[in-house]
Amino acid sequence: MFLRFLKFTTSLLLAGGVAAAGVGATYVTKWTRELPDYRELDNLSLGAETRVFARDGTPLGTLVPRIGDQAISRTLVRLDEISPFMTAALISNEDRHFFEHYGLDPYGIARQFRRVAQGEDVQGGSTLTNQLVKNTLLLKEYNQARTPDRKVKEWLLSVQVERAFTKEEILRDYLNAIYWGDGGPVELYGIYSAAQAYFRKTPKQLSLAESAYLTVLVPNPSRYFNYQAMRPLMKVLLKRMVEDGWVTQAQADAAWHENLQPRGWQVKYDAQGNVVSAKLVDRSAKELKAVTTTRAPHFMGQVEQELVRRFGREKVYGSGGLRVYTTLDPKIQNAVETASREARGLPPGATLGAVVIDPYTAEVLGMIGQKIVPGQPLPDWNNAAQGQRQVGSTIKPLLYTTALSTGLDQAHREDDKPIAFPCDTCKGGVYKPQNFEGHTTYRSMTIREALDRSLNLVTVRLADRIGLQTFFTKLRELGIPPNDGTGLAAALGAIETTPVKMAAAYAPFVNGGLYRAPRYITRVTNARGEVLYDAANDLTQAKRVWTPQVAFLGLDMIRGVVNDLTARQGGLAWPAKFGQWPVAGKTGTSNGPKDFWFVGTTPLYTGAVWVGKQQGGEMPTNYYSGLVNAPIWRRMMEIAHAGKTPTQFVQPPGIVYADAPDQNWLPGVKIAMLDPRYKDSSKTPLETDSAAQPVYQETTWTPGPADPRTQLVSLDRTTGRLATEFTPPENIVQRRIAIEDLPAYAPDPNPQPLLDQQPDPQALKAIRTPSTAPAPNTQSAP
Repeated sequence: MFLRFLKFTTSLLLAGGVAAAGVGATYVTKWTRELPDYRELDNLSLGAETRVFARDGTPLGTLVPRIGDQAISRTLVRLDEISPFMTAALISNEDRHFFEHYGLDPYGIARQFRRVAQGEDVQGGSTLTNQLVKNTLLLKEYNQARTPDRKVKEWLLSVQVERAFTKEEILRDYLNAIYWGDGGPVELYGIYSAAQAYFRKTPKQLSLAESAYLTVLVPNPSRYFNYQAMRPLMKVLLKRMVEDGWVTQAQADAAWHENLQPRGWQVKYDAQGNVVSAKLVDRSAKELKAVTTTRAPHFMGQVEQELVRRFGREKVYGSGGLRVYTTLDPKIQNAVETASREARGLPPGATLGAVVIDPYTAEVLGMIGQKIVPGQPLPDWNNAAQGQRQVGSTIKPLLYTTALSTGLDQAHREDDKPIAFPCDTCKGGVYKPQNFEGHTTYRSMTIREALDRSLNLVTVRLADRIGLQTFFTKLRELGIPPNDGTGLAAALGAIETTPVKMAAAYAPFVNGGLYRAPRYITRVTNARGEVLYDAANDLTQAKRVWTPQVAFLGLDMIRGVVNDLTARQGGLAWPAKFGQWPVAGKTGTSNGPKDFWFVGTTPLYTGAVWVGKQQGGEMPTNYYSGLVNAPIWRRMMEIAHAGKTPTQFVQPPGIVYADAPDQNWLPGVKIAMLDPRYKDSSKTPLETDSAAQPVYQETTWTPGPADPRTQLVSLDRTTGRLATEFTPPENIVQRRIAIEDLPAYAPDPNPQPLLDQQPDPQALKAIRTPSTAPAPNTQSAP
């Protein structure tokens, strides 16, 4: 009977063992398939810092990597850049058999099984290789979570890593990857950050006592806050190092008696090296700054975004980091920061954003995203590049210049009288714009005077005349596309964008009509000096948005905004003037008022200043942009231009001047106009062939009553398509076109000479109709 029972029990145990082995094999096979590639350790992103420099080569700081939302500080170092005391202390404390095992320590594993059998918590037992795998290859998947499958994967990967890498390589990577505690704005990873944070030393300079101290922190960095409790652990470690043959007893004794003073602590010792007193006097002393907060933090944030977009996070924070050379000019940055710091008279609760760019390259030279308040930390949010705000009347010069490109001139007249437009989304089904504070002159005036006075009624009439399709196309070319559903209110500033984009949109006034997107980076190399990006080799071409002549006409208009009228005469932007430098620009205020603007330029620099409340909200009605923003703009430009000889705006050929009409309203003002005798040799045969005959017979249409299904546009009579700034004025005719037919009238992006080109039959239909429906009632203040 007993024999049969023994056979049954043995069979049962064998069957159970086979089943367990089968299940275990199944899971091991599954886990093996799920393992990350251990060879990734060769190019592992350990979060190396990327160093950033200004245009003159001076360091701006570093971009620190992040784990989630938390910035981390980690600089990679080689093994020969680390004190041998540090590596010895780490091995004695964390993995005494490191050079004897192949990734798994049988002694450590046995200790864990014993602790589990006795009902105790699992502690230690991991090799340095296990910890390296956990903190790198398995970090994203498990984020330090303790699970059985993570432990099995950790063991499997450790064996693979030990077979593929030398002990020295594993030790180096471990020292660069390990976590050493909270560094304030950053988390401390790697021996370089630890040495800097706790002792302000490089890893090579660490003494034996300092190495023992840092090693005791490894299992629990919060030990920093109880120095008395750490000292016995350090003594045990020094004893182990003597036992393991890493140091002599004399070296250990000298380390014990060293006057060790970790950052933030004041410690007194007796003659035997015991702690007499230890006081934590500064909890923040070991903190390392996230270097993005030291110099030009808002500019650095844009550099980081551009790098990540261009190269990806892995490359930016990869092994060895990058060396980034930027467009920032320290002198201009100082000018912007000084203007922000000295800004006076801001409405209560308001902040600001300001930027200066090079109008000829669109390189961002200086940027600040907040009002600087001495003694207070600078908020992270960058109003200069992140804040999307309604631009108010600063949009008007772009509209007026677009109108000039269709063949109108500065003497063109529109009525400053009430007007209404059909509008499905407006109250009462009509859009009734008003001038700022409701003032109306009830007279016909030149658009030069209308822009000087920033009159909304004239502006909306002008937008309706040239057609919103024409205007919106130009805005898209200038990098500030209109919001969906925006109608005629867009002409008054119902468009949201940032100061840096507005500055870029004004740059074509100065540079002859070329648009370039704002740029922050000139050159990028890796740590070995290999060039990854060079702006000089960037094949992206500038976009011509206006001819040099039309651009100069627009420049002349915003120059008039600053100079035509005094404060008593109703001038809005005169506070922007400084020294002998010519200044051109435009104020702007959105509804509320909420957002104050000034965007302007000199022959050297183009800049924008926004003032408003961070979270939005209305500003006091007794403030306006000319007296708030223009002085801030003037101050940053004064400093930026200091020491430079004043120069004039470059005038292209084909420009003549005439007295402005209505000298009683604009006394002594002269306006720039196109010289009708000037022939631009750069135009295509389509534009210059005076012998070419029109391809269709022009028909004269009477506009008739406004029809909300149509829009007034300017057509090129030779092509039947929308006119552009390159269309000769004598070829432009005004037509109302059905809104649904407008796409057929889009200008040909690649026009052919006239003899090879036939007009689109659809585009030859001239349909009587009126303006589009504008957006909800939006006014624009000067």
